[in-house]
Amino acid sequence: MNETIQNLQNHRTIRQFQDTLVPEKLMDDIFEAAIHTASSRATQNASVIRVKDQAKRDALAEVSNQAYTAEAPEYLVFLVDCARAASIRSELGATPETAGNIDYFREGFTDAILMCQSTVVAAESAGLGTTILGSILNNPAKTIEILGLPPLTFPAIGLIMGYPNEEPELKPRIPAGLRVMTDTYQAPDSWVEALAEYDQEMHNYYDLRTKNQREDTFTNQILKKMGDNPKGPQLLEAIRAQGFLL
Repeated sequence: MNETIQNLQNHRTIRQFQDTLVPEKLMDDIFEAAIHTASSRATQNASVIRVKDQAKRDALAEVSNQAYTAEAPEYLVFLVDCARAASIRSELGATPETAGNIDYFREGFTDAILMCQSTVVAAESAGLGTTILGSILNNPAKTIEILGLPPLTFPAIGLIMGYPNEEPELKPRIPAGLRVMTDTYQAPDSWVEALAEYDQEMHNYYDLRTKNQREDTFTNQILKKMGDNPKGPQLLEAIRAQGFLL
């Protein structure tokens, strides 16, 4: 197995970091890797903000309800960035508003998520640890305000990283045989039964890990986490407020 595959299979979420700063040369290399990520139709409608201002970090941590994120050596926010395309179109005498089409928002959102994952792979290959922060969208309008984002941009996902100061247990995943399918969607007669062994593995993981021990299973998490989503309307409102035509 090559080193890249091994690193991907050993991915862990790191929430505690050493005080050591990430060298600027390494950050430059990581950003170069990020911008070379595949892009929808090569439009490159995604950008990244490196958040250094402590007041902004504290405010974003409050949005996420994750205080530890404010102290990470690096805090990044990946954006849908159709503002660039709108400006280019305007400078060339074309209608800028079309850059807010839902198709271009989708492309930009996809590009931003892919950039984030490329950043994670690059960072972990250099010995850094990471935590991906979907929680910046707990209050998207507030995140937009904190970062001063212009119209036709939108925060897609956050990322903190630095040199790890912990070594958490490797979290089990659903077996590939239940997630990798051929030619069409394939499902067992009962997902709960098919996931019974995985549920037991997850129960053991939560019971034996060194931090935040609890009794839990994967199917129980799905039951608790994927009920009503009261944030959906708030998310759509924030996207529209940024000028995207949904």
